[in-house]
Amino acid sequence: MTMTLISAAALAERLDAPDVRVFDVRHDLTNHAAGRQAYEADHIPGARYLDHETELAAARTGTNGRHPLPSRGAFGALMAAHGVTPRTLVVAYDASGGMYAAHLWWMLRWLGHDQVAVLDGGWQAWTAAGLPTTTAAPAPVRAGEPVAPGASLAGTVDAGAVLDNISRPAFTVVDARAANRYRGEVEPMDPVAGHIPGALNRPNGENLQADGRFKPAAQLREEFARLLDGRDPAAIVHQCGSGITACHNLLSMEIAGLSGSRLYPGSWSEWCSDPSRPVATGA
Repeated sequence: MTMTLISAAALAERLDAPDVRVFDVRHDLTNHAAGRQAYEADHIPGARYLDHETELAAARTGTNGRHPLPSRGAFGALMAAHGVTPRTLVVAYDASGGMYAAHLWWMLRWLGHDQVAVLDGGWQAWTAAGLPTTTAAPAPVRAGEPVAPGASLAGTVDAGAVLDNISRPAFTVVDARAANRYRGEVEPMDPVAGHIPGALNRPNGENLQADGRFKPAAQLREEFARLLDGRDPAAIVHQCGSGITACHNLLSMEIAGLSGSRLYPGSWSEWCSDPSRPVATGA
């Protein structure tokens, strides 16, 4: 069974276990220094910081999106440097409703690592529970050999496949961006507004309860079932602005028991970098 969420209480019980690695991936797309600053000011004891701009993304070319995936080999080496082994339980948290944590969850599954969970409610849930925090750096860990990529547990599609799919539909794209960005009314991050023709819209914020925790599995299943309208979850491809918040929808479908969907990592930022690719607007 796919691991998805861990509660603050459950993590607190396992925090000192040698086979647990906690990663703080707090981030702000408009202020790239904010996540590390928040981590240095206070974090979960033992947590190690990972930067979505400099560590969890490859070099940007202007045509490969705002957060291109690193190679699986490079990502495996990064995890090994932090002491992650095939037996390690990795827990990711952020302060943004889980969207950055979900991306790390997806990346580890893409690497072939299945022992990974997102802290439900994130930093806010941890502090609201009165659990300990610290400014201390985590203890050094013994780096192992670079983690060899195993059989991927998460599928991807590229821009070519998405383009071909418009004229020869084989899957359905689900866009995780806010509704006004999907409709093309505003675009704060990328140079072109709109969406991929044929894409459905499921803003990732709809996956959360008012307290920032994920909705119960049954509720998510009902909501996604309405959206998919009989479509096979394995025929769903998730997309957003740069491949991050799409993972929030992908995680939510896994929580709901709707397994098998894939990610278009380049997402809208890659798609709209080529003016020959079609753009749709409106609902």
